[in-house]
Amino acid sequence: MDKFQKVLSSFSISAEVIFNGDFCGGKTLGASGTIDKLGHMHFLKSGKLTLLSAQGHKLIFDQPSLIVLPFATEHQIIASETEAVEVLCAKIKFSAIEQQLIANLPKLICLPIDSGPMLQTVQWMFDEVDSTGLGQKSIVDKLCSILLIQMFRQLAEKGLVMQGMLAGLSHPALGETLALLQEMPEEQWTVESMADRAAMSRSKFAEVFRDTVGQTPNDFLTDLRVSIAQQLLKQDHPVSLIANKVGYEHGSALARVFRKKTGLSPKEWLQTIHKTGLN
Repeated sequence: MDKFQKVLSSFSISAEVIFNGDFCGGKTLGASGTIDKLGHMHFLKSGKLTLLSAQGHKLIFDQPSLIVLPFATEHQIIASETEAVEVLCAKIKFSAIEQQLIANLPKLICLPIDSGPMLQTVQWMFDEVDSTGLGQKSIVDKLCSILLIQMFRQLAEKGLVMQGMLAGLSHPALGETLALLQEMPEEQWTVESMADRAAMSRSKFAEVFRDTVGQTPNDFLTDLRVSIAQQLLKQDHPVSLIANKVGYEHGSALARVFRKKTGLSPKEWLQTIHKTGLN
């Protein structure tokens, strides 16, 4: 299993198609002040689509393209009422762990889709959109998720992200270590043991890690452990068990770190999640 797969295998990117087919006129998404804090993905199959940001920036797409806004970003998509435009739009949601993967991505990602695996995924997705068979919606949503994973891979392979977890996974010396941290957060990691895994000196590893990922190794590990703890909390695991799973001896130790990072205790955080319906 490659280092990228090690990270993605435990992720749960979720996507929900909100529109597909012929589109005309305009639609505003991700409006500020709404409870919808999800990102959005648009795939332009044919025609010309204009995207306007809340700041007035204007982009025009006239070839098959994947347009992803990974964060909650207010924007408007506009199509001419006289020209045929075929588009698929979806809401996308990243788990707490995945937030680290997207943290340093641009607010707007545009990739032309004219060949290769991504085009095959899109073609399958549009075939399913037109289908009425059993499980059609689930299949389309999962294909949206696959398309996002393919996007991550392309960004990583082409070196289009200069800093963050995705850049770290692409780094020849850091990638395997980052994957292991995510795979085995319960290990008693130190900067020295991380550096050994990367076959680097402690000082060189710390420098390269900070420059590439944008955090110190220990800060990254702490954020990762808290993110994994959040996922386990939503599955109703007890705090004491979660603490052991993410590398802390006692629930109280996890609670201290958790409060420092989120401003809430694990119990308070979970209650907030349930109240806002963001789980």
